[in-house]
Amino acid sequence: MSQRVVVIGGDAAGMTVASALRRQLPADHEVVVLERGTWTSYSACGIPYWISGEVESPEALVARSVQAHLDNGIDVRMGVEATAIDPVAHTVSILGGNDLPYDRLVIATGAEPVRPDLPGIEGAGIYGVQTLDDGQALIDGLAKRPEKVVVVGSGYVGLEIAEACVARGFDTTVIDRSKTPLSIIEPRLGEKVAAAMRKHGIRLLSDTAVTGFKLDDDGRVSAVDTEDDSIEADLVVLGLGVTARSALAGDAGLPLGAKDGIVVDEHQRVVGFDDIWAAGDCVVTKDRVTGDLIHVPLGTHANKQGLVAAVSILADVAGAAPRVSFPGVVGTAITKFCALEVSRTGLGERQARDAGFDPLTVSIETTNFAGYMPDPETMTVVMIADRATRRLLGAQIVGGEDSALRIDVAATALAAEMTVDDIVMLDLAYAPPFSSVWSPIQVAARAAVKALG
Repeated sequence: MSQRVVVIGGDAAGMTVASALRRQLPADHEVVVLERGTWTSYSACGIPYWISGEVESPEALVARSVQAHLDNGIDVRMGVEATAIDPVAHTVSILGGNDLPYDRLVIATGAEPVRPDLPGIEGAGIYGVQTLDDGQALIDGLAKRPEKVVVVGSGYVGLEIAEACVARGFDTTVIDRSKTPLSIIEPRLGEKVAAAMRKHGIRLLSDTAVTGFKLDDDGRVSAVDTEDDSIEADLVVLGLGVTARSALAGDAGLPLGAKDGIVVDEHQRVVGFDDIWAAGDCVVTKDRVTGDLIHVPLGTHANKQGLVAAVSILADVAGAAPRVSFPGVVGTAITKFCALEVSRTGLGERQARDAGFDPLTVSIETTNFAGYMPDPETMTVVMIADRATRRLLGAQIVGGEDSALRIDVAATALAAEMTVDDIVMLDLAYAPPFSSVWSPIQVAARAAVKALG
């Protein structure tokens, strides 16, 4: 008996699910994707580099076009917006169209930029950046050569957009309520990021809360108001993070958790709903260090969760148990500002304390390869361990070229629940052009071992 799987959302998670199902379901089963935008399967993480000019066009960020998905037998319906889900009737309501019945449903609606409820927030010239269409709108705005650009927020997106604006020669101010940029890293590392931003001409206003936006007579932004001042602005970019785009799910009575992420089990099935799955930036997932449910919107997780959801659906169709599960995340992330690389994984010191651990924090200075080789660059590694168990809780890196990716060693150690003693004895690659004889992660682990006694 033929059945229909409806997928809401056509980016990383949604198209991973749809592609895997279309390859393996019988031909008489339908796989329908509803995408309200104009693109599928693209890299949102690459948008800042398109804005900067490092990436030539939006097409370069597209992994698979709409036509390619159609050619593969997926019924992709572009510009189609789902407006409601009825879990009892098993239907999805379509804007301006008839209800679409489903046998199984996948929600992959992604995330949306945070837009604080402040005076003037709806003014023209204030941009959020999440989709390729958002990126094009911002590029069009920058093409008008605004004299003063203000970025609100200095998280990953805020930092990357600020770099893009500097690369294009704009007078750029960054405003953030935190005392140092990238508040997800320790303040001592944030100070290094702040120094790099100022070195490249960015006016950085830290520990500053935005209270609203002034608009001119045409309704266009002219200034960003703070508690102490009013900063002139011809164009504003919001870099305040994202929240799950889950209103459809919430209105349908599906369970929501942190940052309104949809609550799913380890097979991406929505808790309490046997025929609905969800994956990607719209869901919460387990923190493998604390066990808490958290919202971590990243393309790496979205693709894996989409695969897990597809395997689960295929097992459900076959009446079997799913053989793959999504174990959760350890909070690994990486970015850069110009030549300065930044990465982190696991818990920071405050997070560890809030989670009930007794954290020890060590910080070491080293180089990205053997110091006697030409032009070594400095790097700082911060490591957090639990005093009681000696277990690694987190690590962070700020440094020059080829520094940040070393965080993957710490991320793997976190997933394996290693102690700092275990890390010291790992068999890691070494040659003078690539590393010091003790890997920087191991140098930090040795410092932790010494401090723990």
